[in-house]
Amino acid sequence: MRLLLGQLAPVPGDVAGNVTRISEIVRTSPADVAVFPELFLSGYRVGDRVHRLALREDDAPTEALRAVARETKTTVVVGAPVASIDRKGEVHNAVVAVLPSEEVFVQVKRYLPTFGPFEEGVQFTATDASRPVAVGPYPVGLEICYDVFFPEVSRQLALAGSELLIAVSAAPVTSRKLFDRLLPARAIENALPMVYVNRVGVEDGIVFGGGSGAWDARGEPLALTSVSASTREADEALHVVEIDPSESARWRPFRPVLRDIASRPGAPPPLSL
Repeated sequence: MRLLLGQLAPVPGDVAGNVTRISEIVRTSPADVAVFPELFLSGYRVGDRVHRLALREDDAPTEALRAVARETKTTVVVGAPVASIDRKGEVHNAVVAVLPSEEVFVQVKRYLPTFGPFEEGVQFTATDASRPVAVGPYPVGLEICYDVFFPEVSRQLALAGSELLIAVSAAPVTSRKLFDRLLPARAIENALPMVYVNRVGVEDGIVFGGGSGAWDARGEPLALTSVSASTREADEALHVVEIDPSESARWRPFRPVLRDIASRPGAPPPLSL
């Protein structure tokens, strides 16, 4: 599986422009899955504008993402504010997977930081469940930034059959060392490859830290290949990485963590896609 990692900075408030940039990149950089950061469609610090900028079913940005996924046969994974379909007026911080079939899968962020410069608990409504999305033959688990700090999120996705974990992020530079330690740990403890895409740039005084990467099922870093493309900011980068999601099945007999936890009383039941 070929993944494109878009370590980029969005234009705050310009959903149409950010979608156009995604479309241009995906069309010129072939991949099975193209991943872009948390809240990339809207920008991170957009205040009350988040309600106006939130994605809604069949709106113009959603249709544009469907079109590029269909035409390129690429699954587009991107962070966005998404209007709640259960409670009108509420918005989720979500990661959206738009499949070549034009199906749109939404995973809502489970843990919303409300410390330091973060005010996500004021703007967004969280969820308490995670479910993989089928990307071709592989179930893929999606996470958002602070979710990585809670091992039960990755574990639930792993027990539900995920063969790859993808985390999108808008983490500041001050958190980079923490993610550098946590991400390979999530890979090791679930015997799953892990992909991480964090944004760069500055918004409202927050400097975002990049550090995108990929790790195999043993927590070893995977080689990234740079993609030649125009960038707007110094730390922006496009990389591709090749991952074999079936590799985890070969590794698990040597570290059968999922087998051992699934056999314990009270273990979460497996989910079906």
